Amino acid sequence: MSHTKPYISNLQEKTNISKIKTEIIPVKQRFVGEKITLNKEAICVFAATGFFLDQDTYFKEQNVLKPACKYEINNETQTILSETSYFKWHYSPVERSFTEIVDEFAQLFETIIKEQVGDTNVILPLSGGLDSRTQAVALKHLNIPVNTYSYKFQDGHDETYYGKQIATVCNFPFQAMIVPKGYLWNAVDELASMTGCYSEFTHARQMAFINQYEVLGDVFSLGHWGDVLFDDMKVDDNLSFENQVSFLVKKIVKRGGLELADSLWKDWQLKGAFADYLKARVSDLLTAINIPENANAQIRAFKSLYWAPRWTSINLSIFKAKKPITLPYYDDRMCAFICSVPEKYLAGRQIQIAYIKKRMPALAKLTWEAQRPFNLYTYTYNHLPWNLPYRVYNKLGRIASNNKYIQRNWELQFLGSENENQLENRLFNTPGFSSMISTEIPQQFYNLFKTKDQVFYSHAVSMLLTLSLFSSKELKSTKN
Repeated sequence: MSHTKPYISNLQEKTNISKIKTEIIPVKQRFVGEKITLNKEAICVFAATGFFLDQDTYFKEQNVLKPACKYEINNETQTILSETSYFKWHYSPVERSFTEIVDEFAQLFETIIKEQVGDTNVILPLSGGLDSRTQAVALKHLNIPVNTYSYKFQDGHDETYYGKQIATVCNFPFQAMIVPKGYLWNAVDELASMTGCYSEFTHARQMAFINQYEVLGDVFSLGHWGDVLFDDMKVDDNLSFENQVSFLVKKIVKRGGLELADSLWKDWQLKGAFADYLKARVSDLLTAINIPENANAQIRAFKSLYWAPRWTSINLSIFKAKKPITLPYYDDRMCAFICSVPEKYLAGRQIQIAYIKKRMPALAKLTWEAQRPFNLYTYTYNHLPWNLPYRVYNKLGRIASNNKYIQRNWELQFLGSENENQLENRLFNTPGFSSMISTEIPQQFYNLFKTKDQVFYSHAVSMLLTLSLFSSKELKSTKN
């Protein structure tokens, strides 16, 4: 009898514990801790790059769980009781022929897709790139029913052209969609709730079609992160650690982002200089990865640990709001496979190109958008003098057009009188925003956007819009 009370207490304690295993590339953020005090250093990084680093959130007391870890968490106290890593990115190349590697990829990729989608009706977003084309090949080979779609910007380059061609060759139903002007303002509050304001709003183009997804199929097969895993990082394999840090800082900081972050840093009177803080953070994270054998492998690991889950994954919530999502390139087995492939075979998208040629040569003959007008057999000719006729033709066509050529979503959402009214209202009239940052900062960067350089300052304006939504939805529960 004397053991009864402690036994019940232990049982109750165990029921308050959650066991969580995060993926190697997490599909969603998992938070632990409370929303109390603004993490202003982390917000400055977010303003500069468009994503939060490592475990950072808007709040000092709250963190995101790390990738590839097993956790025990006390649900009552919101504290981590134990944390164990089960995977670490590495570079352990196994020498074999390129043909063998392509065959391994084919078997693994098709196995993953088959397991993920079964015999359901798949929704496949198509682009002119290689990731979704590779998925189309696998889905066709597996005889899985597929509905496809592509989108283009209103008055922009017709990206649906490539998706329609792929769908036609595969005999998949296809739907072309257009990103319309000003859709953001009817969706921005819902989008802020979906993403938690952890991504700026003009990247989420899929929000424009959110109400059209339900009739297309049962499950999404999304091609995110294939372009990072199956390519080199465009650096020398022996690039020094210091130069890797500099390369990554330049890569993650957006145009105008450093200027915005520096203004916030000074407005909040934080210690030191923001640029030094960011460089030190990147250096520490890269040191912890520790893949001295190959700079490309180390930079890819950095991106997969910090960029993929904290930037790429955020807007997956939009797809998930309508249908279940699957991501073959995110699969743990795919990550492990990449670590075994010699870098010389990852460079230049060789594996995906060879797979497409192997399974469906007809798809390899279609234009590769990034190398247009060349295809997977001819793209090595995309340089002077071979590409000169197309470059001249393309430029003349754009000059002859009477319409403004739209290349970026913010052009459709920020420009024009109606968009400007909506944007200005959010930047300057959002309750609580002025208690977060000085009113001069939104005014300063919006004026620079309007009068100096729209392209350069578009990121800063978009980040300020994101922070304004965050301030109205979340800031009430914090202490400055």
